[in-house]
Amino acid sequence: MSLPHESNLSKMEDDDSKIGNRRASGTDDENLTRKSTADRDPTDFYEAISVDSGKGRIPIGDSRIALVEDINTAGVPPKECWSARYSLGLMGLLGAACVYAMRVNLSVAIVAMVKPQLKNDTNTSDVDQVCLPPEGQNDTSQDGQETGDFEWSKATQGVILSVFYYGYLLTNLVGGRAAEYFGGKLVFGWGVVLTAIFTVLSPLCAQVSTGLFIAVRICEGLSEGVIFPSMNALLAKWIPPLERPRYSSLVFAGAQFGTIITMPVSGWLCDTDFLGGWPSVFYVFGGLGIIWGVAWYFLVYSHPDMHPRISREEKAYINYHCGALAQNVIPIPWKAVFTSLPFWAVMVAHVGYNWGFYTLLSELPTYLKNIQHFSMTSNGIYSALPYLVMWIVSLIYSNIINYLQGRDKMSTITVRRLSMGIGMYGPMLGLVAMCFVDCDPVLAMVFLCIAVGICGPIYSGYMCSHQDLSPNLAGTLLGFTNAAGTIPGIVAPSITGLIINGNQTLWAWRTVFIISAVVYFVTGTFYVTFISAEVQPWNAPQEDKGKGKKRY
Repeated sequence: MSLPHESNLSKMEDDDSKIGNRRASGTDDENLTRKSTADRDPTDFYEAISVDSGKGRIPIGDSRIALVEDINTAGVPPKECWSARYSLGLMGLLGAACVYAMRVNLSVAIVAMVKPQLKNDTNTSDVDQVCLPPEGQNDTSQDGQETGDFEWSKATQGVILSVFYYGYLLTNLVGGRAAEYFGGKLVFGWGVVLTAIFTVLSPLCAQVSTGLFIAVRICEGLSEGVIFPSMNALLAKWIPPLERPRYSSLVFAGAQFGTIITMPVSGWLCDTDFLGGWPSVFYVFGGLGIIWGVAWYFLVYSHPDMHPRISREEKAYINYHCGALAQNVIPIPWKAVFTSLPFWAVMVAHVGYNWGFYTLLSELPTYLKNIQHFSMTSNGIYSALPYLVMWIVSLIYSNIINYLQGRDKMSTITVRRLSMGIGMYGPMLGLVAMCFVDCDPVLAMVFLCIAVGICGPIYSGYMCSHQDLSPNLAGTLLGFTNAAGTIPGIVAPSITGLIINGNQTLWAWRTVFIISAVVYFVTGTFYVTFISAEVQPWNAPQEDKGKGKKRY
């Protein structure tokens, strides 16, 4: 692995008289002589400074990096009870949980918001493909559903569930780029807080008009679109490469944690009279997002060099592996990125995974209610169960991978391919199995847990690939791929709504499952075939020797 300061070290060794030791007179390590900001080339990323450690010189990327006394400890994780990286991981997990809570709560709440359609949604010719409700239960007498406030058809519900992604699509690239310019802390934090504000306003907007409710859902998507690209930019600056599977899994799997909490709690809230029943779903989770924003402001910073409470040892460790604070933001090498086959492997995998994920995320409560006839309360609990399995699998798997990589038992490229092989082919098999469960609710839950739960390794797969290919553009790359991956969020629920509208049968749902299984297979195979774990040449500017400038 090439470290960011190796070229600086060789340069210093070649010209010791020019660089020498920059330690000023006295014993204060922070009192270092450096070039003034005005004299520095604005395209320089790192200022080469040599520090005499007593056992040799250490190249330090920026004088703000805390100095270490032993050169042998610079690249070793410091032993601390609680590090600044832990705070970032925990707050990132809770932030992802909040935004997913505000994204998926509608999937459960909409079942209580909509008045039941008293007519039979099933064609008479397909009566043998219908699962009958348990004895004593019918579709219009459970859990207060007969008192729903809105008369939305299945097609309209599909539109309402998908419009969030229209807004989400537009701000992914903006979020990644803004995080590189203004810092991930600001972009991620405001993304969560604005989403929370729109969530709190959702019940009022729904009561005013369906159009206004759709508009506020689009605004939620606009706010939330910046979140994951900006977090990826944060992780690239804070987390050394060997720790990325663990931290990426911890943070991004917060989405599953949020889903686990949201679905059963939303079902329970819809069954109560608290704050009006279903409106409380939006008030509770929106309020939690605002509270989270206050804690985020005080605990997290965009770069280790900006953190006022980070230890000297941890700052040196992070900057040794990830690089010191860059002095400028590099331009996007558009042609190089979009002609890069490894980048397209990540893009295709992101789209494919999201197709199956968003299909189940949006439609699972509807399937469990209309086909397997779960009540509202049990619907929320059982809808969350597959995501609980996925969350547990992702954490266990990432720690196993971290252990193996730390002991050189497995290369990075092997980790990426293995993770995506499991995370894409496993769900494919689970969805194929869903076509044979018929009216067995227990078997349906088993295969749904397999189809969703075994996706856990993907956080050690393509979600780390952006940082592998280009640490300097990690936020931008995730902005590109997450924008493309948003298209399934728009298309998949709409297609599912068209397939099952007026045709709530086992056969219709089998069609939905088979489509997702095929997408998993094709996109997973493309990723495994063409992915790379090497930093790409377009990650950093190269020197134009003729003019002494930097260009791509």
